[in-house]
Amino acid sequence: MRTLRYWPVVLGALLALGLVPAATVAADSGSTPRDHASTLTRQNADLAARSRGVVLELYSLDARLARERARLVTLRIRTAEVKGELAAAHQRLRVAQHTLNVSERSLASRLALLYEQGDTDPLAIVLGANSIADALGNLDSLDRIADQDRIVIEQTRQAKHTAGALSRQLAAKEHNLLGLSQEASQSTLVLEQSRLQRASYLATLASRQRLNAAAIAAYQQQALAVEAKAREVSAVSPTQPASPVPISPGGRSLTVVATGYSIHGHTATGAPTGWGVVAVDPSVIPLGTRLTIPGYGSGVAADTGSAIQGATIDLWFPTVAQARAWGRRTVTISLH
Repeated sequence: MRTLRYWPVVLGALLALGLVPAATVAADSGSTPRDHASTLTRQNADLAARSRGVVLELYSLDARLARERARLVTLRIRTAEVKGELAAAHQRLRVAQHTLNVSERSLASRLALLYEQGDTDPLAIVLGANSIADALGNLDSLDRIADQDRIVIEQTRQAKHTAGALSRQLAAKEHNLLGLSQEASQSTLVLEQSRLQRASYLATLASRQRLNAAAIAAYQQQALAVEAKAREVSAVSPTQPASPVPISPGGRSLTVVATGYSIHGHTATGAPTGWGVVAVDPSVIPLGTRLTIPGYGSGVAADTGSAIQGATIDLWFPTVAQARAWGRRTVTISLH
């Protein structure tokens, strides 16, 4: 049984519109429109499966992207808080330094005044006192002033040390937070780019599905058209005898080698074999072309065969005897 093969005119239109890649069409030029439609249907099923996978990937990317963005916001808020704490620590450090400077200058001024007054020697203070109580009071005042100065200076130095240590800790924490924020920002950017790429790929898959659907519809329409022509010719002349028929005026003439055959059944398109169903080489005679064959009658190019190449055709006959009677002969046919 010959396999019906189509090379419909619609392929030219699809190529012109860019709906079917030229390389694919050239490689599958021996397939029927229904074969093409089935292939594209399988491709669409594969594209749909891939699309579902990409959608799941997008869901995952969206979830990761949301988490990374939330982390970035948290890090930026914490960085701002640490900057505020660091600024306050710097301010405390400046205050402590200022207090220390003032205390040291005050102590220096008092010591200079005591030396100028000659009251720094405890023995002199005692000898210069009017009474023992006065002497003890003067000594106690001198010690109290010295102790107060030491306490102020020690507390100020401790505050300066604490503020300095805190500033260094906060500076290190700020540096670490800035690094984490930069890392989160870069990770967010990578996720956004990945999402854009997957979304673009999903759009490409959807576009290919739409183009395949359009091509499937075109192939199916062409298959139905050729089937209708084959049925029309078979219905008009189911058992037409081989009799001379003139070449139709205005048609394109072509000299071919015609061979008779008799096989009952259906072609790959579903059209039944019958009188007028002619097997051709689609690269020479486009499928669907109406033919006028001298000695045979009208026909339609609706079948192909592996041995039919170039300017050769096969003509269907109801009986083996009729096919043998026709044999193999050279005729000039009309294409219209």
